[in-house]
Amino acid sequence: MAGLTGWHLLVLVLVILLLFGAAKLPALAKSMGQSARLFKGEMKAMKEDDGKAEQASADVANTTPASDKGAPAPRSDSGTTT
Repeated sequence: MAGLTGWHLLVLVLVILLLFGAAKLPALAKSMGQSARLFKGEMKAMKEDDGKAEQASADVANTTPASDKGAPAPRSDSGTTT
């Protein structure tokens, strides 16, 4: 298959016009544009959330003293019972 040529695209546009009608095409295009804009906005928000989460984890890692990294947590149990 060589791909779509100018004639293929013209036939495709004519079929779409016959199926949906000329009156519904602007509403269809508007709906598709709004959906694409909404999707793009959500993707941008997800990337910002990921960046904030990575920054927060980097901040936590930077505030932990180096001597505590990998060391076991001290036990609060001194062996005496009350």
